[in-house]
Amino acid sequence: MGTKKSAADLTSDLKKKRKVGFSSIDAGVEANDCIKIFLVSSKEEVDVEESCCIDPIDLNRFFGEDGKVYGYKDLKINIWLSSISFHAYADITSESTADGGKGITDLKSALQSIFGESLLESKDDFLQTFSKETQYIRDVSSSGKVVQFKNPGDHQSGASNVEVIHLPVTSIAVGELYGRLVPLVLLLVDGSSPIDISDPKWEIYLMVQKTDQKGDSNSKLLGFATVYRFYQYPDSSRLRISQMLILPPYQGQGHGRHLLEVLNSVAIAENVHDMAIEEPSDYLQQLRTCIDTLRLLTLDAIKPAVDSVVSHLIHENLSKKTCKFESDPPSALVEEVRKTLKINKKQFLQCWEVLIYLQLDPNNKKLLDNYRTLISDRTKADVLGKDSGTGGKQVIEVPNDYDHEMTFVMFRPRGSEKTDGIETEVNKNQTNQEEQLNQLVDERMNEITEVAGKVVLHRG
Repeated sequence: MGTKKSAADLTSDLKKKRKVGFSSIDAGVEANDCIKIFLVSSKEEVDVEESCCIDPIDLNRFFGEDGKVYGYKDLKINIWLSSISFHAYADITSESTADGGKGITDLKSALQSIFGESLLESKDDFLQTFSKETQYIRDVSSSGKVVQFKNPGDHQSGASNVEVIHLPVTSIAVGELYGRLVPLVLLLVDGSSPIDISDPKWEIYLMVQKTDQKGDSNSKLLGFATVYRFYQYPDSSRLRISQMLILPPYQGQGHGRHLLEVLNSVAIAENVHDMAIEEPSDYLQQLRTCIDTLRLLTLDAIKPAVDSVVSHLIHENLSKKTCKFESDPPSALVEEVRKTLKINKKQFLQCWEVLIYLQLDPNNKKLLDNYRTLISDRTKADVLGKDSGTGGKQVIEVPNDYDHEMTFVMFRPRGSEKTDGIETEVNKNQTNQEEQLNQLVDERMNEITEVAGKVVLHRG
């Protein structure tokens, strides 16, 4: 026969149940939310949060599939990166650590995947690098060839020069320097990966500021670019800029423009076939287009070719034309541009649209509408191919049991044939395609007007 439990017994049972209850699963913290990276030039700047804090593209990608750190409460990581020797030190603090169901993230391993051997474990060792390696950049760059230098104007006591120094990456000293720069490349250059320093076709251009005060010379790295030299049949080469970076404290001061201009001069002086940039950021592409447009304006053959296109835009209505208006520059001009300025055809076409826009009357609505139609046609050709149209191949998405975005059907319509269901999907697809195309055209028009405005401003 059962017995009744007292109130005290019931309270005791409830406490026992609470003791064996499950704790909440560790939700983790995103790496971007708990890590700060500071670029410092002296030991006095270390531990000072007013120091230059750099804004990495994405720290989460170095911490597992979800980009989170697990097992730490109130985690804070301050990473101090020296702009003198490019060593790093990580100051890691947390209230406690515990396995909350997803383990405890190995922070040392994760940080080493970014900073490699340049990450020092001892704070004292890191602080000593500021006195031990004050001449690091000067020593490494001393064996290089000065490509070009400029005197930006002396705002301090002592002379100041900015030089661009060309070095092969295969030497031990330069390879070690690049290894220390890799963290900046990974953190600040979108989609980047380290270059192969054992390949002799790789070269690096260092932008160095040299100062001489009271007989004591010093060198400071402002930025750099890595360049690959491809073979071009039969007896030439092509240059491709792979990574280009101006260190955060020195951005917005014209150094990126100067470095790009120096590389242009190298391509011309060495008479390479042409020069390209591998997947440039939007900012770098805009800068490049601005510089190249200004260079193109110096060629005598440019103006008459542009005037010919503008004349057609003035006297015709492109929206009602049944055949496509050929607005590309003449092939002879494309070749002349490549030979004289080393600008490849793809980049020239980017600048060509800006050159045409510069000659338009901003008050002529018909002219501007025709120009937009021209840009729309060129954008459509780039995205869908030159033979795009209702008579060409079409693509529609087809639902499936897994992921409808991964399945599609490509077909070519024939005459007035219609298939149930397919016609509806085609019309829907064409509507979405038109909306996306208009968005791309709007973006391209904004890019063109921004570059054109900077070109006009530069020309005065």
